[in-house]
Amino acid sequence: MKASAKMESLWQYIQSLSLSDRNKKWLAEKLVEDTKADDTEYISKEEILAGIDAGLKEVKLCHEGKLKAKTAKEFLEELQNE
Repeated sequence: MKASAKMESLWQYIQSLSLSDRNKKWLAEKLVEDTKADDTEYISKEEILAGIDAGLKEVKLCHEGKLKAKTAKEFLEELQNE
């Protein structure tokens, strides 16, 4: 039950973001792309939730001015290096 409550909170957060249609389309394509991968490596629910939790804590720190947010370019470069 805790996992679905956290996922619901994440979904509400994503819905609250003011994304352009272009960004929404990109996000949707990425989600669909991930579900179509044949050689997908699976990680545990706990690992997924830990990653989401860490990401949301980072967003909170950025909003509070306690952490400098990455630029979109830095974020994309980080994703490409993984």
